[in-house]
Amino acid sequence: MTQVTTHAPVDGARADAGGPLGRFLKATELDTRMLGMLAALALIWVGFHILSGGLFLTPRNLWNLSVQSASIAVMSTGMVLVIVTRNIDLSVGSVLGFVGMVMGVTQAQLLPGLLGFDHPATWMLALAVGLVAGAAIGGLQGYIIAYLGVPAFIVTLGGLLVWRGAAWWVTSGRTVAPMDSTFRLMGGGPEGAIGATWSWIVGLVAGAALVLALASGRNQRRKFHFPLRPLWAEAFLAGVGCAVILGAVAVANAYPWPVGIVRRYAEATGIAVPEGGLFIAHGIAIPVLIAVGVGIVMTFIATRTRFGRYVFAIGGNPEAAELAGINTRWVVMKIFILMGMLAAIGSAISTARLNAATNAQGTLDELLVIAAAVIGGTSLSGGIGTIAGAMIGAVLMQSLATGMILLGVDTPLQNIVVGMVLVLAVWLDTLYRRRLQ
Repeated sequence: MTQVTTHAPVDGARADAGGPLGRFLKATELDTRMLGMLAALALIWVGFHILSGGLFLTPRNLWNLSVQSASIAVMSTGMVLVIVTRNIDLSVGSVLGFVGMVMGVTQAQLLPGLLGFDHPATWMLALAVGLVAGAAIGGLQGYIIAYLGVPAFIVTLGGLLVWRGAAWWVTSGRTVAPMDSTFRLMGGGPEGAIGATWSWIVGLVAGAALVLALASGRNQRRKFHFPLRPLWAEAFLAGVGCAVILGAVAVANAYPWPVGIVRRYAEATGIAVPEGGLFIAHGIAIPVLIAVGVGIVMTFIATRTRFGRYVFAIGGNPEAAELAGINTRWVVMKIFILMGMLAAIGSAISTARLNAATNAQGTLDELLVIAAAVIGGTSLSGGIGTIAGAMIGAVLMQSLATGMILLGVDTPLQNIVVGMVLVLAVWLDTLYRRRLQ
């Protein structure tokens, strides 16, 4: 069978077929919306780097930026599925705060009396309690939305108030601290990172997985007689992808431990500190690995499972999906259960990073999560959205916040900027949809 090379972009973008750029986009099948978002992110980074006097694009700031983006990125992956089905979840920030308080009380007050402090099972039991609580909350809200017919906006708006109040009620507003030492690793920090050697190993494995994924996709296209990308396009995608992965590892490994921590570590382990100081790299932070892992799993669920196909079918045309035999109510309820569990994972990352559970934890996170999903290309009209786009949107939103903090911008003005960016993203989505019609 003769192999056919494609020149049709996957996302249906109407690139100019006559220009070199148009031919390049058609050959590589790159999503033009994703490229636009990456270009905007690059401009934001370069702009803040110049305005901050060279402070933004440093290993330290980029490492902290990745850690701070992790919890929002995790929750944004679930928000994509929620919005794709033409629903919304305004309660994720309050659910994060409530579940964080539950996990904090579990490991700081309940389990020590049963197992003792820093028991090896403490962090696992606390995380399990948080996941169950998140799933139960999501299931309750999903049931009311799907089976009782109450609009998602109203249910989750009520949830925003209910779970925020419940977070205060658990401890009467008291902060719960400290967290279990192993649990704290999920929050990052010098101990919550995997070091230089393991970071390079992870980077090389990720690069090899990317190459194998491209090769597997090409074999699948050949098997089913689908058009193939030119070999140079496959090589370009593999090369750029591997370069980005290894570049990210290099940046993570360029950020050293603070001098004081290095000194204490050297004293505890009997290592002699050289005259110029001892360089110990952080490497990739554990919360970043968690976020990437969640993103991979959610991408698989959204694109490679029957559940994912049902989600996008419901978002495209709910009536047609129901007539086709899809149990739309059960699918919607499962989406909110999944959203609750992802909020619990985000809560674990946030609580571990703070080393405390507070009543204000997760305040306004729902706006950041929704903004990340919308900026990432998820349409509020339903039926369109990508997990990777939402995670990049989370990094973009955190980049704005971090950059404005470096510039000394007041919090009220930061909120104004976030609101304007959200409105701008929805407007651009509207223009894009009109262009495709």
